Amino acid sequence: MSKAFTREDDAPEEHGVEPKEPPGLKNYITPEGHARLKSELKALVGIERPELVKTVAWAASNGDRSENADYLYGKKRLREIERRIRFLMKRLEIADVVDPSDRDQEQVFFGATVTYRDAKRREHTVSIVGTDEVDPGRGRVSWVSPIARALLKAREGDAVTLKTPLGDERLEVLAIRYEELK
Repeated sequence: MSKAFTREDDAPEEHGVEPKEPPGLKNYITPEGHARLKSELKALVGIERPELVKTVAWAASNGDRSENADYLYGKKRLREIERRIRFLMKRLEIADVVDPSDRDQEQVFFGATVTYRDAKRREHTVSIVGTDEVDPGRGRVSWVSPIARALLKAREGDAVTLKTPLGDERLEVLAIRYEELK
C-alpha cells in the first residue's frame, strides 16, 4: 500500500471556514471591514512575523531542533501566520469596498443596519456586511445570508418573507439606518 506525501504548501487553508461568495457574486466589504483586514495584514507582516522569525533563528542556533520546543512551536506558528497572510492578501485583492453612506437612506442595501420584528413580536437588529465581516454576536450578517436577502430593498414599514427550514416567516421592517460600524 503506498502513501501519498504532500508538501505543507500544498495543504488546504486551515483557518476555519473560508468566506466564499456564491459564484459570480462580488466580495463586497465595508470601508471599516477593509481597514480591519489591512490592519491585521500589516501587523502580521510588520510585527508578528519578523519577531517570530528572530525567535526561530535563535532557537535553531541552540542545536538539536528535534527536541527544541521554541523551534518546533515557532515553525508551526510561522506556517500559520504565512497561511493567514496569503488568505488576507487574496481577500483584499478581490474586495470591492462599498461605502454605505452613498446609498438611498430609505431602503435596505449593503451596509444598512436594520431593526425588524419577527412573527413572535420580538425585535432584532442586524447590520448587513461582507462575508469577511460576519459576526453574529454583534448582529453582523453577510449580505448573502437568508436574512439579508429577505431584507434587501425593503423600506421602513414593509413586510418581508424570510424562508427558513421550518417554513416562511413574516418580518416587519421597523427602522433602517446607515452608520459607521466599529
